[in-house]
Amino acid sequence: MPGYQINELAVAMHGRVHGTTLLVIDHIVTDTRKIVDPSHTLFFALLGEQRDGHKYISEAYQQGVLVFVVSDISCIDSCPGAVFIEVGNTMIALQDLAGFHRQRFNYPVIGITGSNGKTIVKEWLYHLLEKEIQVVRSPRSYNSQIGVPLSVWQMNDHAQLAIFEAGISTVGEMEKLEKIIIPDIGIFTNIGEAHSEGFSSARQKIREKLKLFIRAKILIYGSDQQDLHEEINEFVRQHHIALLSWGRNEGSDVRLLNTEVINGKTIVHYRYQEVDGEFVLPFTGMIPVENAMTCMTALLYLGKAGAKAGMSDLPTLSMRLEMKNGINDCTVINDSYSADISSLKLAMDFLRQQHQHEKRTVILSDLLQTGKQDHLLCAEIATLLKQFEISRFIGIGPMVSKNAEVFRNACPETVFFTSTAAFLVSFHQSMFQHETILVKGARSFGFEQINQLLEVKSHQTKLSVNLTAISHNLKVYRGLLQKGTRIMVMVKAFSYGSGGYEIANLLQFHKVDHLAVAYADEGVDLRKAGINLPIMVMNPEESTFLSLVNFDLQPEIFSFGILDRFHAFLQKEGITEYPVHLKLDTGMHRLGFSKEEVERLVEIWDRYPEMRIVSVFTHLVGSEDPGEDTFTKLQASAFQEACLVLEKRLGYSFSRHISNTAAINRHPGLNLDMVRLGIGLYGVDTTGGSDLPLMEAAVLTSTVAQVKHVKTGETVGYNRKGKVMRDSIIATIRIGYADGYPRLLGNGQGKVMIRNQFFPVIGNVCMDMTMVDVTDMPGVTEGEEVVIFGRGLSLNVLAAWAGTIPYDIMTGISQRVKRIYYED
Repeated sequence: MPGYQINELAVAMHGRVHGTTLLVIDHIVTDTRKIVDPSHTLFFALLGEQRDGHKYISEAYQQGVLVFVVSDISCIDSCPGAVFIEVGNTMIALQDLAGFHRQRFNYPVIGITGSNGKTIVKEWLYHLLEKEIQVVRSPRSYNSQIGVPLSVWQMNDHAQLAIFEAGISTVGEMEKLEKIIIPDIGIFTNIGEAHSEGFSSARQKIREKLKLFIRAKILIYGSDQQDLHEEINEFVRQHHIALLSWGRNEGSDVRLLNTEVINGKTIVHYRYQEVDGEFVLPFTGMIPVENAMTCMTALLYLGKAGAKAGMSDLPTLSMRLEMKNGINDCTVINDSYSADISSLKLAMDFLRQQHQHEKRTVILSDLLQTGKQDHLLCAEIATLLKQFEISRFIGIGPMVSKNAEVFRNACPETVFFTSTAAFLVSFHQSMFQHETILVKGARSFGFEQINQLLEVKSHQTKLSVNLTAISHNLKVYRGLLQKGTRIMVMVKAFSYGSGGYEIANLLQFHKVDHLAVAYADEGVDLRKAGINLPIMVMNPEESTFLSLVNFDLQPEIFSFGILDRFHAFLQKEGITEYPVHLKLDTGMHRLGFSKEEVERLVEIWDRYPEMRIVSVFTHLVGSEDPGEDTFTKLQASAFQEACLVLEKRLGYSFSRHISNTAAINRHPGLNLDMVRLGIGLYGVDTTGGSDLPLMEAAVLTSTVAQVKHVKTGETVGYNRKGKVMRDSIIATIRIGYADGYPRLLGNGQGKVMIRNQFFPVIGNVCMDMTMVDVTDMPGVTEGEEVVIFGRGLSLNVLAAWAGTIPYDIMTGISQRVKRIYYED
């Protein structure tokens, strides 16, 4: 643990201290969700384009944090007893502090950059080395201007090697990261198109990334990319850095000779210093081979060539904390990605962010090869259990079982098993009810068996929702808005099929201003799950008025009928000034008061003191279509005129919102007081010509149920629609129209992806199954993953094939399809 005094920190950050304390700082956070030991935590109030960390100071203070790094000291009086370190720029202060901490340690540090493969190479190196030496590394893909300092802060006296990755998106960023990491050993994975928009050319991007290594002793890279090879050789010549290359050409230090694929595994043959060697990978394809060759070259430099034996069981890195529905109304978080203290903290962070259930259970195996004495390691785990308020701890393994007494006071309930097999023998479903369960274990413990018991039994079609991508997309749209413009996010229809509570919980943390649902029961479910943001109900029904009031939901008022009925209800209940949203019809002709009705509305509104209008809005008909821009302007003009009439008569102001997702980007002049963000949050651009840097947030996948060989002239599926014109291989996929896969995609209209290749649907789509022609890829096997949309098959393309829109596809995904939520 770092254990820094306040004055020591202030000097490192060139800050001025306001207040006094004897507290010692062990942790730094920029996110109130990450606070676990508040009395020893330093909170950085970072300033972003759309987000001011100073607004979270009171929240951190209420959690018990007493030391803050700020650039604005106006909040001092509201936090009695707290200490504030005033700096000019809190981001620079965070980076300065991490750089100061880095220089305490003398063991080797590996710095990794490149366009792709940084995280894979880092994690594979960790996997290969962890049994021999103690390694500290970046959590997941923490490689940004914020992520790197948080990663380096983990350096400690127990480690013998550190591995950190660094990513940049524009010129001038890498110099800052170099001062934090100061790598002794550099690894440049490759150069590609990722994040190219911030650079004038690929060459410039290479030169900027190379700035990470200006003080490195050696640089490891793949020499097959000519531009990269030339730029690196020029760079090392200028800075007098040694080189160690791998590649297919004779000039490479480690030469890749050839590869053999046998039974789904790859045997890699290489030559180093005139000696031939080989290793086995549990994968096929050239990308894993390239990443493995980078790792092998690093092992050779480190003198750890014997660790290549671990190549045969390199993990497939999902980089995910996956959240799924569990038995008996449980939620299961599966984190089999890694098993060490750092990743345990991240997993518990994620667990604490979930509020579906009051009870939290952690199932944890022994943590292996940590280099710490067993009782000290268990004491550290017990401290985390207490800090994260874990209700029940189930420890599996000889080490935690032997130290069971250490955990007794950490949480209310503890249970121990010496092995996974012992747990499985004692398991019965009634052990787990109405709770959130984190399952985290070292690979050797085989915790996939536990996950299978805890997860709700559902077929293998699943919708994976990337919460990190949703956060990113929200940031992109926020960046298009003027300061002060608020955001209402549409979470109706089960958040466009992606899940209601899980998305709303994330949006609540990111402090969006409003949520909107279609019906009251959706809002009630969110309230019961702990969502306290203002929620607009777009289709209030008389039978739900009591629920609206009881759960503080704000109805949309769109007609005189609903107005009169809700007024009568409020009058009966004795409620006044209840918040409502007024819908105007400016051209959609679906719901809303017409221009002519607005005059009547203002004349009678004085008779409705039971309600107060908090916002007035309308719905644009064709904001994504340039051909409808004239009509969009007419709608906006009619809306503004009606608002002026309303405001003048009401005598008070209200929020105005007209922009939907497409309009936020295409019609910035219409963003007014608030905007309504919908499917764009999930990375779907409906405008067709936008260059917004959105991230795909949802991937729908299934698996192959069976593979058949069908002779020429035979047919496939109902009504004999799928006629086979050659001897063919047909794969049956576990998805049908009951899952939301449109029947219109049958008979070659739609395609799926297997191993990054497209294959056409043959015959009619069935209720539960769909057949595809995989003749052009012999070797497709039962159980193989099939991508329905995402990962190269965009939702827009799939919708176009089906003759519909992305909204229709997303909202049509059946509830029997398993939802998995994860963070990258």
